[in-house]
Amino acid sequence: MAASSGSASPRTAQRRAVRLLAAVFVVYGLLVATHLGEFWPFSIYPMFSQGGNPWSRALVMDVTDEPVVRWDTLRVEELWGTPYPLLPNGIDPIDLANFVSKTQTWDEARVTGLQRMFYDQLEGRRLLVYRVNGRLHDTERVQVRYVPYVLIGADTSALHPALTSALPAD
Repeated sequence: MAASSGSASPRTAQRRAVRLLAAVFVVYGLLVATHLGEFWPFSIYPMFSQGGNPWSRALVMDVTDEPVVRWDTLRVEELWGTPYPLLPNGIDPIDLANFVSKTQTWDEARVTGLQRMFYDQLEGRRLLVYRVNGRLHDTERVQVRYVPYVLIGADTSALHPALTSALPAD
C-alpha cells in the first residue's frame, strides 16, 4: 500500500487555482461596476478614461479697472481683464473648479461661499469668476467657452443674470 503524502493532487490544485482566479475576477468586476468605474486601473481620471468628453474648469479675471461688467459667453481671444493667479493667492484651482462646476443652484449662500474663498484678496479689487466649458468639436478641434458666473468684491457681489432666478427677489 502506498503511503499518503498529504498533499493534493495536481488536478485538485489546478481546480482551486481556477476557482480562486474566477473569484478574484468576479469581486474585481463587482467593485468596478458598483463604483462608477472608480476602481484602479479603471479610474475616472481624465488621463485614463475621460479623453474626448466635455469638461469644466474655473477661471478668475481681475476686472477692477473695467467700468462695465459684460455677461456674454466668450472665447479666449475675447476675454477682458487681467488673469488672477489662484495658487500664489492661496486658492486651490481644483477646489474652485469643483465649486463652480458642481453648483446646480446658485443662491445667496453659494455666492457668499465663493466670495469667502477670496476674502483676503478682495480689498479694492473686483474679480469675475468664469466657468470654462470645453468639448471636442470634431476630431481636430476643441471648443472652449468662457461663461461669466459671479462678480465679487470686498462687500459686493453680482450673479450672472441668467442664474439669478434662483435668488429670492429683494
